[in-house]
Amino acid sequence: MSDKIETRHLTRRAILYVRQSTQQQLQNNEESRRLQYAMADRLRLLGWRDVETIDEDLGKSAAGTVTRTGFERLVSEVSLGKIGAIGARELSRFARNNRDWQRLMEVCRYVDTLLVDHDAVYDLRKSNDRLLLGLKGNLNEYELDLLRMRALEARTEKARRGEYYARIAVGYRKAQGRIEKHPDARVQHAVGVVFDKMLELGSARQVLLWMREHRLEVPVNRNDQGEVLWKAPTYGWLHMVLTNPVYAGSYSYGRTAQVTMMNEDGSVRRSIQRRALKDAAVLLHDQHDGYIGREVFERVQAMIARNSQNHPRPGPGAARVGAALLAGLLRCRRCGEKLVVSYGGTTVRVHRYECCRANIDRGEARCINFSGLDVDARIAELVLQVVEPAAIEVSAKLAESDIAQRDAALEALRLELKAARYAAERAERQYDAAEPENRLVVDELERRWNTALECVNELKARLEQAGVAVPLARVDVTRFSSLAIDVARTWQAPTTDIRLKKRIVRTLIEEIAVDTTEREVSLAVHWKGGVHTEIVVQRRRRGENRTHTPSDITEAIRLLARVCSDEQIARALNASDIKTSRGNLWTSTLIRSFRSSHQIKVHSSDDETWITLSRAAKLVGVADLTLKRAVDRGVVTALRPVSRGPWILEKALLLQPDVLDRITKKPRPRGGEPAAPTTTQLTLMIPRT
Repeated sequence: MSDKIETRHLTRRAILYVRQSTQQQLQNNEESRRLQYAMADRLRLLGWRDVETIDEDLGKSAAGTVTRTGFERLVSEVSLGKIGAIGARELSRFARNNRDWQRLMEVCRYVDTLLVDHDAVYDLRKSNDRLLLGLKGNLNEYELDLLRMRALEARTEKARRGEYYARIAVGYRKAQGRIEKHPDARVQHAVGVVFDKMLELGSARQVLLWMREHRLEVPVNRNDQGEVLWKAPTYGWLHMVLTNPVYAGSYSYGRTAQVTMMNEDGSVRRSIQRRALKDAAVLLHDQHDGYIGREVFERVQAMIARNSQNHPRPGPGAARVGAALLAGLLRCRRCGEKLVVSYGGTTVRVHRYECCRANIDRGEARCINFSGLDVDARIAELVLQVVEPAAIEVSAKLAESDIAQRDAALEALRLELKAARYAAERAERQYDAAEPENRLVVDELERRWNTALECVNELKARLEQAGVAVPLARVDVTRFSSLAIDVARTWQAPTTDIRLKKRIVRTLIEEIAVDTTEREVSLAVHWKGGVHTEIVVQRRRRGENRTHTPSDITEAIRLLARVCSDEQIARALNASDIKTSRGNLWTSTLIRSFRSSHQIKVHSSDDETWITLSRAAKLVGVADLTLKRAVDRGVVTALRPVSRGPWILEKALLLQPDVLDRITKKPRPRGGEPAAPTTTQLTLMIPRT
């Protein structure tokens, strides 16, 4: 027994600390773990009876980058003065960084706790032991740094040769230290379709929606040897493929850097910073066969950067379904910030452009704001003037693109069907090779075979349905010869997708600088290629509208307001198939705004100058149908502004003395002599035989 161990130490408990740094060590280094647990016997031989083992930090590094709950509990127990000794196989198990190591030493020194390893006992109150343990702590930290530095240098050197792959990208497999394209044609087609659709649709989300719509699956690597799983596409998978330079035949290493920071509570926070491709530690071009060229990859990255709103200088963003045609393209001439879009209205959604960054950041007044209707219409005219001469060529390309899109979907289904047939044939061979007596195995193999056959039948049905629904045909350019004059009409059609319009505008226009006065909106259009166009759009005053309600509808609303509420007027107009000037249905809010603009009084229940047909019938004491017939005969004067609306009668006319008699008096016959036989009239003779 060591002379450093005294009775006061043995009367307290001892703690054995067990730790291994990684999960790989837990799986492979079992002998090291057994030796650490065997240290409990050494503590008992030294005289301690009560030995507690703390092993909850297995698989955690002691470099100070992760939180070790076991070590924290160890320090807490020691600081209470209840521990006589703490032991470990090697002292490096306690800590690999000076911060944790020095804290443990200070606590053990103050409470007189010994440190025990496999060959010595250390007393922190003795200067020689304290000096020795301080050197060992520095050596432990240096050893870890040395191992890490050697591993990093070896990895970097391997990366400079283009041979280090932390993970194999989808569509490739590892062969003889390098990577090559996956030999499966279905895998190659799936990766190629992603880039083709990105160039066509211009947005990763639109590619995702297209693949989801056609129920296509994408490959996911199971291992580096080329085994793949097929799953439904996700946005993360698409973004990983679209931003990885490996598909352009390039090898990159060192595009991410780990930054470690310490929080106020002492915990460690790590973050990953991603570098640009040009700033990668290693960048080698033409290292392997690529799915696309470098110029196509750079074009895709530019599209993604323009779609992103988190870029240091964001582009217009991806085209969305909002009605604002110029969203993301307008920039304020006064402060240089981009204009944002605000939508208003309940039934009819209208949009305005405004520069509000100064108001949001500094509480200052907004620079400019204006309605987007006239500005969008004027820019659309300019765009149509540019696009119209190329209508035939564009239409032909769109038709070819549509055929290519259908080809891509059909080819993906064909390859998926081919893979399903192979799986079904393989399941059949397994079923045939099984022993009939082994019913448990045979039943499971039969179930798998049936599942594979059902998948084949489903894919056959989908392929036949897709082939019938979209039959392929060649593009006939002569069919598009008449479309040059219909570009504007197609643009204005309500079925035209607003996202397509936005993509056309962003293809032609780089940016628009805008400023406003009290009566004008001045726009400087910067076209792609460096050409600039200055235009001015007149601002409308409050209450002005590009479209006006016809006078007959205005008069009809004026008459209906005598006996109807706003909701009843809207219902009558909609039932009569009368739309607003914009082609929308009427609502009580629109009727209220219309009355306010045309100074039409609201209907009051106290005003009975004009009444409806039902109230008029009750007033004179007749049925509604009787009064209606009197109106049809012209006996009573009534108005009906709309075909499905109410009849309107003046109450004063109904209170005249002779009105009831005229209403209830039956109409006289038209007159003339009663019918008499004539010589030309034949007698109907019915024979009795």
